[in-house]
Amino acid sequence: MQQLFYFIRKFRYFLLFIVLEILALFFTIQHHSFHKSKFVNSANFLSGGIYKKVNSINEFFNLKTENQILSEENTRLKNLLEKKKINLSSENITVIDTSQYFQKYEYISAKIINNNFTKRNNFLTINKGSKHGLVPDLGVINSKGVIGITKNTSPNYATVLSILNSSSKLNVRLKNSNHYGTLIWNGKDYNITQIADIPRQAIIKIGDTIITGGRSAVFPEGINIGVIKDFKFENSQYQEINVLLFNDMSSIGHVQIIKNLQKTEQINLEQSSANE
Repeated sequence: MQQLFYFIRKFRYFLLFIVLEILALFFTIQHHSFHKSKFVNSANFLSGGIYKKVNSINEFFNLKTENQILSEENTRLKNLLEKKKINLSSENITVIDTSQYFQKYEYISAKIINNNFTKRNNFLTINKGSKHGLVPDLGVINSKGVIGITKNTSPNYATVLSILNSSSKLNVRLKNSNHYGTLIWNGKDYNITQIADIPRQAIIKIGDTIITGGRSAVFPEGINIGVIKDFKFENSQYQEINVLLFNDMSSIGHVQIIKNLQKTEQINLEQSSANE
């Protein structure tokens, strides 16, 4: 306390000057509208800048929650798009074959909790399992494209066979034509996969988009995969076609699992036809 009194006594004239300056500034602002408006605008600018910084910090820490909400909303919208409704006229009721409006695909949201991408045979783990309706051989995608196919499930978790795996073979096609091929991975670069079995009459250009072919019961047709990075055409056939993936496979968060509700029917029909 004595030091405080000593400080005030030592700098009493300077402190008095500061107090008088503040009072003069206060009365000037209060009695002159121009100065008052300038002060208010400056205060708003300063406080607005502080609020903006605080809000940016809060948004950064809330990104995890926001991403989860967006993923769930995206899943819900995909499920709504799969559902078809029968339009009934107010005057006449039209009978429609409801089998044409049967929902074929269902989407389940999940999150990647473990991701391998540096090995020759890579797997991922998601935080949904059999109690959420997951079984083996379901397609896994995100907003950018294909991730892989479910392999094994437990009640709360499932492993996913990544497209970066020597066992992964996906039916794909060129977006600008009806030429199909098989997506494989040579184990070298996790950003680049390869296409095999493209017919030699197919016209390929660098930058062409590759999508799922829809010839399997796992993925719907038209899901993005990547673009043609480069290729070799030797001895009248394609020797190597490299595809630059849309997904950064080293950084994957939320995903959707695709359930083909007509998968069993399709597989049973194909097997019975093959056995005839």
